Amino acid sequence: MEKSNGKLSLGIDIGGTNTAIGLVAADGTVVRKESIETARHGDAAAYAKEVATVIRRVAGEDLKNLVGIGIGAPNANYYTGKIEYAPNLSFKGIVPLVDLLKAELPEVAKIQITNDANAAAMGEMVYGKAQGMKDFVMITLGTGLGSGIIVNGKLVYGHDGFAGEVGHAMLIRGGRRCGCGVRGHVEAYCSATGIKRTAFELLAETNATDSALANKSFNELTAKDICIAANQGDEIAKQVFERTGEWLAQALADTIHFTSPEAIFIFGGPVAAGDLLFNPLMAHLDEYLLPVFRGKVKVMASGLKPGDAAIVGAAALVM
Repeated sequence: MEKSNGKLSLGIDIGGTNTAIGLVAADGTVVRKESIETARHGDAAAYAKEVATVIRRVAGEDLKNLVGIGIGAPNANYYTGKIEYAPNLSFKGIVPLVDLLKAELPEVAKIQITNDANAAAMGEMVYGKAQGMKDFVMITLGTGLGSGIIVNGKLVYGHDGFAGEVGHAMLIRGGRRCGCGVRGHVEAYCSATGIKRTAFELLAETNATDSALANKSFNELTAKDICIAANQGDEIAKQVFERTGEWLAQALADTIHFTSPEAIFIFGGPVAAGDLLFNPLMAHLDEYLLPVFRGKVKVMASGLKPGDAAIVGAAALVM
């Protein structure tokens, strides 16, 4: 996909707590940005009005010249322009967000929406390490585990707009309960939340009261804490990433078998663990792959900058 040289787009990242809105240059630089609270909006129409107000302020005189507005949001449907039953957003049910914004911003030629992991995949293809690639997978590790799948240069949406849920593939039948309610999904083990659950399981198994992780409650401990402890040599934290790496290898092997990508990119806080995550992942990956796939797929950290990645990824939808 070619960049629109000299053109500006606008990216919107909708999260459960905040919504970030940024004006993005053709090289992926965020020129200006603002954020508002998502959580205090129970009414979708009122939310769209405030978002439109911020867009006008952020874009300024460039609004009428925008290539378009791209939106990344949980449970967003590219085909319909709607957010459908997103569990962590304050406005419930089916929200026709694209139509609401088009009514507020009639001068904008193009407004498109997709889920946040798909937006990250587009960002990687337009601005990151996947430039020039036509077949790759983006894995996002956050509260959940998201994925965006690019085949022949296009996002895979499926017939209903919701294809590509690697996080909800079965990893361990009858295992941990996933946030969606089903037991054993990849997300329950390899997301930032899953990594925290693994830490507490290991602490309970080993009674490692000397671990840097032992004095924090479940609500206090974060995946970032575990990354820091692992990089400082904490044995429990290092084991957390050993286990996570092997579980992620199983999930990625299945993904490779389905799509045969050139590369898999991993984005999110746990990537800060570096080799502590990637070494066990790569050590186990071939173990789960058919011989024809071994050694062919590059697995690496995303090339997107963490601070602006969600805005840039959303903006890439319309570039």
